[in-house]
Amino acid sequence: MTDDSFVPLAGSERGPLPQLEAAGPVDGAARIDVTLVIRRRAALPAELVLGPATMSPDEFAQQHGMDPGDADLVGRVLSAHGIEVTETHTASRRLKVSGTLTALSETFGASLSMVRSPHPVAGSGLAEHRYRQGGLRIPAELDGIVLAVLGLDDRPQGRPQFRIAPAASPAAAANTSYTPPQVAGFYQFPAGTDGTGQTLAILEFGGGFGSSDLDSYFSGLAIPTPTVTAASVDGAVNQPGQDPNGADGEVLLDIEVAGSVAPGATQIVYFAPNTDQGFVDAVSTAVHASPTPTAVSISWGESEDSWTAQARTALDEAIQDGAALGVTVSVAAGDNGSSDGQPGTASHVDFPASSPHALACGGTSLQGNPATGAITSETVWNDGGGQGATGGGVSDVFPVPSWQATAGVPVRAGSTASTGRGVPDVAGNADPATGYQVLVDGSAVVVGGTSAVAPLWSALVCRLAQAAGKTFGLIQPLIYAGVTAGATPPGFRDITSGNNGAYAAGPGWDACTGLGAPDGTTLLSRLMATGPAAGTGSGAAG
Repeated sequence: MTDDSFVPLAGSERGPLPQLEAAGPVDGAARIDVTLVIRRRAALPAELVLGPATMSPDEFAQQHGMDPGDADLVGRVLSAHGIEVTETHTASRRLKVSGTLTALSETFGASLSMVRSPHPVAGSGLAEHRYRQGGLRIPAELDGIVLAVLGLDDRPQGRPQFRIAPAASPAAAANTSYTPPQVAGFYQFPAGTDGTGQTLAILEFGGGFGSSDLDSYFSGLAIPTPTVTAASVDGAVNQPGQDPNGADGEVLLDIEVAGSVAPGATQIVYFAPNTDQGFVDAVSTAVHASPTPTAVSISWGESEDSWTAQARTALDEAIQDGAALGVTVSVAAGDNGSSDGQPGTASHVDFPASSPHALACGGTSLQGNPATGAITSETVWNDGGGQGATGGGVSDVFPVPSWQATAGVPVRAGSTASTGRGVPDVAGNADPATGYQVLVDGSAVVVGGTSAVAPLWSALVCRLAQAAGKTFGLIQPLIYAGVTAGATPPGFRDITSGNNGAYAAGPGWDACTGLGAPDGTTLLSRLMATGPAAGTGSGAAG
């Protein structure tokens, strides 16, 4: 077939990875599965994404999912290249296709090799994976129909955003820690709620949990063990007991924070490969699940510029699907300050937290009296010297959303004019020196990081939904309503002291802690005043 039978796939370009080691050629006869993202039948109306109206899953699939005619055409065209469609996901617009690496490489114009490169997860050494550079192509008949081709390059994509508190030492003598319910008490989570009737999805890209850990942990808090189910995406499974200092720490932190703060909510923990394909498939699977979840918690991510444009767009649109279905997706804003751990002096924000359809969760350092629930001080989490600090800043790729236009998002650090989506939206306790008491692989540890804030906010959203009798979807238009630069809306405690490197806290929204930490009871009153959602979001309590 001639070259003019193909067209470039916009947004598929990959630059070179630093510090590569060659690991040989790929096995051209090996078969792999690739995810194709297909165009919508019709664009999502802005009013549906912004809410408060939501759509039923069936309505969504029929009106804004994949056109069956497009799926048939893709199948016919690819079959001529020796590639078969193995799964069709109409609502999330995904086709899973399978073929040999030779057939896939030739069809999509990818020159694949095996390499080893530094793993984004600290302490994980080098990861061996398939690798490509440059852009992809697609058959010309599929131009404008296929929007993303994910899974040819399977490099590790994200890192968990958690920090284990250092062992007790003279330098750490002043450290303190809390149970998650004590933190919820500080933040005045609404009384008489526990998340009953809600489904809370947690996405994980490594590690696992064991039932004995959960039973021991919740028994120690005198809380019944919540219903927690593991689900597999793209062949990844729950694998506990691998490393208490690694991904298991992330998994158990998420489950234990969410489960002890909203024990009445049903948890589904989705395990997916740590690739851009895994992220898109996991989010899509979770938000389109039945029953529709009230909230999705994601504590993994990486700097915006480490993602291809096609992967960012596909993942943002999957989160957007959730908003239209009534799902609130909470995402950790990162643990590496305004640089997001990238080399050089430039500022970066973490993705998917920077998605304008995700609730980005930043971090604070919290001191208080658990016996009284009184907070004595709360500042930006920044332990300095590479020890961790809340992520936050201004997006390089997403514009300022309409609901954030009057919040006072500054120009990007180091720029004189560029602005974009401000990160984070909200905050909560994240400093390991004021961290959360959890149980990981049988060991009691204290953990911090914005990883803890995403499940904390997801649990709060479940409790708010239970009390309000409705889900919230994209909650930002509600919580930012009427906000002006320098002012804090009802339902938030303003954090005005500290910095994350390039950005400093101050009155009102800032690029360290967003609108601030929650005052859950006041926030509930404010959300109740917005009126019922006009929709059928099945995550709502009934």
